[in-house]
Amino acid sequence: MNIALIQADIQIGEPTANFQHIKKLMETALSEGQKPDILVLPEMWNTGYALERIHELADPDGRQARELLSSFAKRHQVHIVGGSVAEKKNGQIYNTMYVYDAAGEQKAMYSKIHLFRLMDEEKHLSAGDQAVVFDLQPGFTAGASICYDVRFPELSRTLALKGAQVLFVPAEWPNPRLHHWRTLLTARAIENQMYVVACNRVGTSGDTTFFGHSMIIDPWGDIVVEGGEEEGILRGALNPALTDEVRTRIPVFEDRRPGLYKLS
Repeated sequence: MNIALIQADIQIGEPTANFQHIKKLMETALSEGQKPDILVLPEMWNTGYALERIHELADPDGRQARELLSSFAKRHQVHIVGGSVAEKKNGQIYNTMYVYDAAGEQKAMYSKIHLFRLMDEEKHLSAGDQAVVFDLQPGFTAGASICYDVRFPELSRTLALKGAQVLFVPAEWPNPRLHHWRTLLTARAIENQMYVVACNRVGTSGDTTFFGHSMIIDPWGDIVVEGGEEEGILRGALNPALTDEVRTRIPVFEDRRPGLYKLS
């Protein structure tokens, strides 16, 4: 499956401009080079981390984001892993990913489970409470995570045990923690013998800069492709058979001893 990662700059607190910009970048991804089967967007692309104003800016029930992603997917017959958006639901704000298939049908919704205290997420956002897997196509299952979630190996292992062969990680991962970003993503790929597809933003938000380096990592832990620090579109391919091959050659899941892992 051919895949395109939209490594976008995001204007903090400007949803209208961000919607227009993301749509333009998605159109560019389809018009240049080989048409992808899947588009992937970064985290909180509608508002950025405008947390002090997030109740004012968040998308009610994700309606605007869902309409854009669904109509674009159907019109262009492309799957979309919609990064995440600030969504207002029942008076609460969530950091939520929407996934659409090539018919424009919603395949999954995931709200970020782990909230990042260093950016005061827990003061403004509510945490999700479900680990989510979904099928990209018959026989190819994906898991959802968002940014800070990748620091919690329990989540990615749970998704792998639920059948995930690829982990999607939209992010707003900032400088100076590039070493953490690359190391954690590679570790999640190796330990779970799955693809990791991570789409990070670029640009500046207040005093914070974001370094991009979106990546596709294969189930051996080898980097298929890695972006730089500029806005752009990163392309690669996923081969479901490789996940099965790696898990057969090194049978990590068969050799697990979960009864010994329980905390007292």
